[in-house]
Amino acid sequence: MKGLRLLSLLLWLCSVYYVGIYLFVGGFLLVRLEVNRTSTCGDVLQPGDELRDFCHEQPRFRRAVLLIIDALRVDFTRFDHNNVAALPFENKLPVLEEMVSLRPSHSRLYPFRADPPTTTMQRIKGFTTGSLPTFVDVGNNFASSAILEDNLIHQFGKAGKRVVFMGDDTWESLFPKRFHRSLPFPSFNVKDLHTVDNGILQHLYTTMVGDDWDVLVAHFLGVDHCGHRFGPDHPAMADKLTQMDGVIRSVIDRLQNDTLLVVMGDHGMTDSGDHGGESQKETDAALFLYSPSRLFSPQPSQVTKSEPNVVPQTDLVPTLALLLGVPIPYSNLGQVLLPLFPSHGHTVGAVGSLSQLEALWINAKQVNRFLETYSGIAKDIPPESLSQLKDEFSRLSSEYLTTVGGTQTPSPQLATSLQVYLASVRDTCRATWAKFNPLKMAAGLTILAFACLTCFTLSELSRLMIRENVSVLKTPIITALMVGVCVAAVQLLAQGYVEVSWCLAAATLSSELSFLWRTCQSRAITAAKNGSEALKCASWLTPSCLLVPHLLVTLLRCASLLSDSYVIAEGRAVTFLVLSLAICIPIRLNWDGLLSPPIHDPLKAAGLLPSSTLSPSAVRKESCTLLACLGLLVGSVYLSLSFHGCREEQGSCQSSPFLTPLARLQDNQLRNLHYVLSVCSLGLWTYLLRCCLRHYGNLNSSGGTVFTARCILPMLSVCLGLFWAVSATPEDSFRNLAELISLAQLVLPRSAFFLLGLGLLLIWIDPLTVFVKITIARGSSLPPPRYRASTGISPQAELRHLIPQIYQRMRHSLDDGELNKDNEVGSRPAVEAYGLGTVYSAPLLLFCGMLGTGLLLLHPEGMALSFLLMLLQMGALLHIHASSTTLSSLNGTQSGGFNVPWIPVVLWSLAATQFFHATGHLPTFPSIQWNAAFVGFPHGHTSNILPASLVTLNTFASHILFAVGCPLLLFWPLVCEVRGSSGRVCGEEGEDAVMEMRLRENPQQFSSALLQLSTRYLFIMGAQVFASVCAAAILRRHLMVWKVFAPKLMFEASGFLVSSFSVLIGVMLVLRVDVAVGRWFKRLVPDASR
Repeated sequence: MKGLRLLSLLLWLCSVYYVGIYLFVGGFLLVRLEVNRTSTCGDVLQPGDELRDFCHEQPRFRRAVLLIIDALRVDFTRFDHNNVAALPFENKLPVLEEMVSLRPSHSRLYPFRADPPTTTMQRIKGFTTGSLPTFVDVGNNFASSAILEDNLIHQFGKAGKRVVFMGDDTWESLFPKRFHRSLPFPSFNVKDLHTVDNGILQHLYTTMVGDDWDVLVAHFLGVDHCGHRFGPDHPAMADKLTQMDGVIRSVIDRLQNDTLLVVMGDHGMTDSGDHGGESQKETDAALFLYSPSRLFSPQPSQVTKSEPNVVPQTDLVPTLALLLGVPIPYSNLGQVLLPLFPSHGHTVGAVGSLSQLEALWINAKQVNRFLETYSGIAKDIPPESLSQLKDEFSRLSSEYLTTVGGTQTPSPQLATSLQVYLASVRDTCRATWAKFNPLKMAAGLTILAFACLTCFTLSELSRLMIRENVSVLKTPIITALMVGVCVAAVQLLAQGYVEVSWCLAAATLSSELSFLWRTCQSRAITAAKNGSEALKCASWLTPSCLLVPHLLVTLLRCASLLSDSYVIAEGRAVTFLVLSLAICIPIRLNWDGLLSPPIHDPLKAAGLLPSSTLSPSAVRKESCTLLACLGLLVGSVYLSLSFHGCREEQGSCQSSPFLTPLARLQDNQLRNLHYVLSVCSLGLWTYLLRCCLRHYGNLNSSGGTVFTARCILPMLSVCLGLFWAVSATPEDSFRNLAELISLAQLVLPRSAFFLLGLGLLLIWIDPLTVFVKITIARGSSLPPPRYRASTGISPQAELRHLIPQIYQRMRHSLDDGELNKDNEVGSRPAVEAYGLGTVYSAPLLLFCGMLGTGLLLLHPEGMALSFLLMLLQMGALLHIHASSTTLSSLNGTQSGGFNVPWIPVVLWSLAATQFFHATGHLPTFPSIQWNAAFVGFPHGHTSNILPASLVTLNTFASHILFAVGCPLLLFWPLVCEVRGSSGRVCGEEGEDAVMEMRLRENPQQFSSALLQLSTRYLFIMGAQVFASVCAAAILRRHLMVWKVFAPKLMFEASGFLVSSFSVLIGVMLVLRVDVAVGRWFKRLVPDASR
């Protein structure tokens, strides 16, 4: 078997796809250009000839306390006296309503709207810089880097204000060495509700009564972590909100008259406790402002006139800056909160008494300065919009200066016009702030298009690629190296530096073109040599071969990715495609008359026409098997719909209750029912895997793989069941055993990880599941068999010739033993072999089973039933494929060799996407199951690599399992082969089925079939990536691009990366088994017999 060539072709093909994805994503998801300039105290923002130091004017407030309650959704802060049956998150913060009602001129409560993505790092960046986030910022939430743009923390420090911080350690990474004093606490462990909050409370009150601070920032995390762990509708949320109510009361009691209190949430949360998207429950947090001194105008008409319904988070930046007497950060796009400034009696030069009009003017001039600077650097704002904004500011500036220089009262329309101008600048920047790189996007699209063409070509000409005597990759690789070096040299000479991305693009594209040219050349040479065989090989590009159901389904699948409606409803759309294509199989067989036994034909009986290779009973059995498996497939597909999550765009959709961890369920009976279902599903998963291996005789030997199936797999399942039981235990139960439960939550999953790693390692080291027992039949005087191939050939070729004969003798000896059992007492076969017919599929099946059990550990307990349905659906697809292959052999429609048709490959890839949704995942960031990062690590991590890996394994579990198990499509028709059904000759006895030993007879066909299967699977996954790339490129200005198409692109690209890596793992495992089988046969055949 040509394993090295096979692996090198697959690695090269995957690398080509990776480069294309890298280039397109690099051009599509670029971060906006940051303006690294800072505002200064000497900026002239007010009219007048004299220059004044803005920072040394008397500010309205000398101090400020910022209490950030992470994920404080706006409805958490509302209080309804008539609500007698309040939910856990309702009526738990009465202090806010009390202050607003009792002291209306001192306090105010607003909805505080965040810009998506609603993740903590981006929100901190938003309400300290006043800038808008970009889509790519969401990837930095757990790898926070220092903020380089001008921000409030920087301005406070420049103005000499002492900033003290305590709480979420994200601030420390965003503002390194910017605090006068810092008390950070680890934030990533969402299961820890108290460490950060209790740490803050140990220092908060003592700091407030001291005099070594001017700005105090405290970021509480308990409410957010409680939402992630239990959801908002849980008693733990009531406890947390009640604790925050007490904190706010205590802080208010310690405030001085020159201090401003700001209580705010950085974002909200969904009903499941998640955040990151742009639904209203995720974006709408709360903002509470309070001061012991008068904060708002006492005149109701003025308050009502300027009172906003919703406060954007960016508006906090200029408001705090002017109230505390520091310059507004340079890149701010927010506008001041007008109710905090008086509308009459303003005095020029006194910052503490800035009027609404003065505050708006300072704000507008700062925003206009930023707009001029940015437009001069970036050139991405449309010229028409830029011209309109400049003209509008010139008009407003002239009107304001005229009003200030004269004695007339400013018109109310001037303040309104300034507000409209600020809103227009923000809207313009928001609409155009996705800075695309069209050249990189075009290069990525081109490379991906040629990658798909190359992959399809490689799949259809796999036999030719394996037959080639010279490496087909030699020319493409040399060409790529030469072109890459030339492009680098030209860049170095022309611009003095090298852009690696363009070198990669040129090298990859030249490599693809060189490979396609080399393939065309090889096909032409083969056509000249082999004539009709080559013509048959070259007929795959004709329309009749391309316009077939499986490729049409693939085309429909790819086309649906350009519609936001189909992406939103992708789970059900893929389910429909799976069922439609599966039903096509029996329809096609019935159309060809292969689903029922053939009618008696006198010509066949007379030998004038070839007769059927299967008996009528065998045909009926295969047909019933196919239809039964189709019924199982339909049932498992429909049941899998019960495990889907819901997107916010789906309105009244309700997420599956099985997605809720057992610890969140408050009904004890429901929790126990879910636990029993989960444990039974896990037990059935283990039982079915062992039954399959036992059925084919793969549990008789004493190797590492058999030990894994017998011992490690059950032990792993027991660890999972115990871990689920411990995790489901409420915190307030078994308080005496709290330490033991905490230890079990640490030990059990780590033990499961150890068993999983050990089992996979044993399968890799010792993959054979074959047991051979040699005995001498009583009364038999036959000498030991001597096998000898023709002389003058290599030992490897001799061994390949011997292997099928060895298997034939084993099979005949077993058959003879059964026939002579009644005639000769004690007669035993000379050779007994167990598991040889499934020598390739058994370790691969067990590998997938072990891997699936480990991946289930990272999911909510209720997903055990979904994983069981996944196993049943995989088995149904394999048996449908095997039965259709057997029935298709009746009229010779099966092509030669071991090639897997397109239909099962397309079904296999669609099933991977279907179970991505059926395990509760969605192509949206809020649906990511972050709890997977803490399975076995409840106290958090020291780096981001391990948690990122665990979350990736959780998210793409179905992609991993179906990709690793992809070679089963090649083996299963041989495993289920009906005796006498194949027209392929093996050794000297063509009528005997030898199952997977056929693959050893012809290594070239084995290699080409495995290459074809892998490339077909990669082609379908790559085509989906290409469709997502096209959708993102074509619809980059679409309203839903950042909400639907960009997340889908990221998930599709990540899914391809994971799938391609998993396909390589599956192929390498098959090659490892092939090497082990060769060595086993060498040991089996003694030198004297050869």
